[in-house]
Amino acid sequence: MSPATGEGGSGVRALSGRPVEELTLEAVRRGEIGLEDLRIHPETLEWQASVAEHHANPQLAENLRRAAELTRLDDGEVLAIYAALRPGRATPAELNALADTLAGRGLPRCAALVAEAAEVYARRGLSA
Repeated sequence: MSPATGEGGSGVRALSGRPVEELTLEAVRRGEIGLEDLRIHPETLEWQASVAEHHANPQLAENLRRAAELTRLDDGEVLAIYAALRPGRATPAELNALADTLAGRGLPRCAALVAEAAEVYARRGLSA
């Protein structure tokens, strides 16, 4: 698998499609760089996951694949998920509802992590 490719350079692109070689301080000063230019492309994360897997690091690969799923969400949604996953912030029912929502939106890895957190937090007394 290859990263999100373009012509020339490393082939790695930002979520906006801009090649990372164009993400320079000078481009920022000229006002040519926007927020979408600073977000990683999910294909790049998947490529990094494949590299991690190839180097016997399945935990990192899974984390990168979850990160690739999270690129579909806006920043506020990602922060809300992180907040809900902090111990004592959500009930198991709230976490399971969040997991169902994530699964319904096509984020199965993130959904599985949240569902697992719901079970572990309940078992260890870490739920709200």
